[in-house]
Amino acid sequence: MPTAVISDVHANAVALKAVLADIDARGIQRIICLGDTVGYGPDPLECVDIVRARCAWSLLGNHDFAVLYEPTNFNPNAELATHWTREQFETETDEAKKASRYEFLNHLKVRVAEHIGADGPQPMSSTPTAMRQLLAVHGSPRKPINEYIFPEDAANNPDKLESIFDRVQGICIVGHTHVPGVFTNEPDFYSPMELGETGYRFRDGEKAVINVGSVGQPRDRDNRASYAILHATHVEFVRIAYNIDETANKIRSVSQLPSSLADRLYTGE
Repeated sequence: MPTAVISDVHANAVALKAVLADIDARGIQRIICLGDTVGYGPDPLECVDIVRARCAWSLLGNHDFAVLYEPTNFNPNAELATHWTREQFETETDEAKKASRYEFLNHLKVRVAEHIGADGPQPMSSTPTAMRQLLAVHGSPRKPINEYIFPEDAANNPDKLESIFDRVQGICIVGHTHVPGVFTNEPDFYSPMELGETGYRFRDGEKAVINVGSVGQPRDRDNRASYAILHATHVEFVRIAYNIDETANKIRSVSQLPSSLADRLYTGE
C-alpha cells in the first residue's frame, strides 16, 4: 500500500486540511510527517493536533526543536514566529491538551528507518523481504534536524552530496528546504516538472534523496501545497491548491507575526 509523506506544515491548517482531503480521496491509509509541523503560520496548536491524530509517526524539525528549546540560526521573522508559537502552547488553558501537545513535541523522532517492499513502505520489522532501505530525516542524513540540501548542491557542491550519500543505503526522504525533487548519486537533481506525472522510479543500484516539498509554505515558486506518495516502485509528487487568503488573513491578524509571512504564501517563495 502507498504511503503519503507530508512535511513542513508550518502551522498552516488550511493547507494541511486540503492535502489530507486529497490523501483521503485517493484511499491512502498511511501518512508520515517529516517535521516542522509548527513555525511561521497561524495555527500551530490545530496542526499539532491533526498531525498527531493522522500520522503514523512524525519527525523533529528545526522549528519544532525551536519551540521546545531555542531558535538556532533563525532569521528575525522565523524567530519572532517561534516565540509567538511557544506562547500559544503556554497559554493553553486546557491542561490536558497542553500536556499532550508538549508530549507530542518531546517524542518526535530524529530519524526513522523503514523498508520499501512489494507492498510499499513498511516498518523494518514487518518487511523481511524488503527491496530497498528507506531512511527518513527532516534535514539531511548528516545533520537530521537542520542541514539543508539545496538543488544547486548537485552542481556546486558535489563533495557535500557525496558525504550525504555515504550515509544513504537506498532511498532517503527529507523536507526542510520546501523545494520538492529528487537528488541522485550521479550527482544530479530533478524537479517534479522534469520527472513528469509518473514521478521518479526507483532504480536498482541507484541511491536517491527525495525532498517531498512543503505543505504549508512552498518555496519553489509554486504556491500550491506539496506532498509525495511513496509506492513500491516509485515516488509521485502531488500539488494541491488551497485557500491562501484564509491563511494569509489569519497571519495578518496576529500582530506578532510579520506580514511578509503572509505575502510569501502567494508567490511560493
